[in-house]
Amino acid sequence: MKLSLKSLSLNAPSLGKLSFESLLDSYAALSMRERRMVLGGVIAAVAIFIFGILVPLDRSVAHAQQRLAKKHADLVWMQGVAPEIAASAPPPAANGESLLVIVDRSARESGLGSALSGSEPGGPGTLSVRLEKAPFDALIAWLARLAQQNGVAVDSATIEKAGAPGLVNAAIVLHTG
Repeated sequence: MKLSLKSLSLNAPSLGKLSFESLLDSYAALSMRERRMVLGGVIAAVAIFIFGILVPLDRSVAHAQQRLAKKHADLVWMQGVAPEIAASAPPPAANGESLLVIVDRSARESGLGSALSGSEPGGPGTLSVRLEKAPFDALIAWLARLAQQNGVAVDSATIEKAGAPGLVNAAIVLHTG
C-alpha cells in the first residue's frame, strides 16, 4: 500500500472555508464527552487570557497613570517654586576655601563622610562627587545646606537605589555660585 499526501484526507473543513457555521457543525458532530472537553478548553483559554493578560495589563496601566499624575503634580509644584528659588541669591563661598574642602567638610558634618567614595575636580569651580550607600534624606539635606550656606549648586545628579530601603548611590556634579 502506497501512501501519499493526496490520498490522505481529513474530515475537517479546509482553512480557507473555515466559518462559524462550519465550526458549529464540527462541534455538533462531536460526542458529548468531546464537547465537554472542548468547552472546558475554551473556558480555560478565556480565563487564562483574562487573568493572565488583561488583568495584569490593566493594573500596570493604572499604576503608570498614577505615577504620571504624581510626576505631573510634582512638576507643577516645582514650576511654582522655581521663581522663588531663583530670586534668592546664594551666598558666596565661605572664606575663599576651595570647593573640595567645603564639600568634604560639610559631608562629614552631615554624617555622609563614610558614604563619600570619591571626588574629582571638573573645571574651574566644578567638582564631581560620588557617594555610595548614602541615606537619601541626609543627602538631600546636605545638598540644600551646601546651597544655602556656601552657594554651591548642583549641575547634575544621578541617584540610584542601593539595595536597602532609604540608601542610594549618587554621582553629583557641583559648582560654586
